[in-house]
Amino acid sequence: MKTALLFPGQGSQRVGMGRDLVHKFEVAKRTYEEADDALGFAISKLCFDGPEDDLTLTKHTQPAILTTSIAVFRCLLERGLQFDIVAGHSLGEWSALVAAGSLQLRDAVKLTHLRGTYMQEAVPVGQGAMAALMGLDLEKTRAVCIECSQPGEPVEPANLNGGGQIVISGHAAAVDRAIPAGKAAGAKRAVKLHVSAPFHCSLMKPAADKLAEALAGITIAAPTVPVVTNVTAEPNTDPARIKELLVQQVTSSVRWEESIQAIAKLGIVKAYELGSGAVLKGLVKRIAETIEVTTIGEPHEVDAFTA
Repeated sequence: MKTALLFPGQGSQRVGMGRDLVHKFEVAKRTYEEADDALGFAISKLCFDGPEDDLTLTKHTQPAILTTSIAVFRCLLERGLQFDIVAGHSLGEWSALVAAGSLQLRDAVKLTHLRGTYMQEAVPVGQGAMAALMGLDLEKTRAVCIECSQPGEPVEPANLNGGGQIVISGHAAAVDRAIPAGKAAGAKRAVKLHVSAPFHCSLMKPAADKLAEALAGITIAAPTVPVVTNVTAEPNTDPARIKELLVQQVTSSVRWEESIQAIAKLGIVKAYELGSGAVLKGLVKRIAETIEVTTIGEPHEVDAFTA
């Protein structure tokens, strides 16, 4: 049976994530200690105890989610986990690359901390926004975005999540125009999201440029299994392309629906969502019913995997 590993992105964080894992599994404890050491501050304490306001700062959220996912991954690896392909939603692609052996955890937590910092700095707080449109296809969403964009005020499709959900991102004024325009175009719902920056749109170009510089000195190994990338929605095994794709991802749409469709076409029928939450399980169910997704993030779920 072919198996995929799926890794969640920003939004799946919660205070308390990973706390019970480190109490029960030594490998999880070592994972958080490794991340703390690499970052020079206790990301573990933010995960376990908060405060929530600090955990939800993008520069903290990104390495926190990544560390939690890899702690779960390593618990399962000790228990005989085997897998054929990996994918992650936005930030989750970094976790996928660690799981596939392309990135060291130490490098990944430092880079995602920088990535989050650069993303937050790219657009002044309050100037960017994101909104979810439900029940509108990509062609109509693109048309709405074009209609509502103005010079210096873009709005673009950001997350192509599947199941009729597309998230748009851009200048706050353009997003505000796109919400009623989306409803007029046939969206069943159009909801502004509580986010700190307009991710995955052209306004993130300054963050992408800085990330490219930060990645320059990092060693990328060939992945042990294919990594389905957000930018291409196709499996990649070429280490030479990984840096370029990670940089492009900052300003590009997350093509999650196509990514899951690509995984399904490869004959994957079993997937594990590793880390905090169960967002991806819900999305996959709407995209490819042939794939059975099990979420693993708590000690009893690790034990159930072993059983």
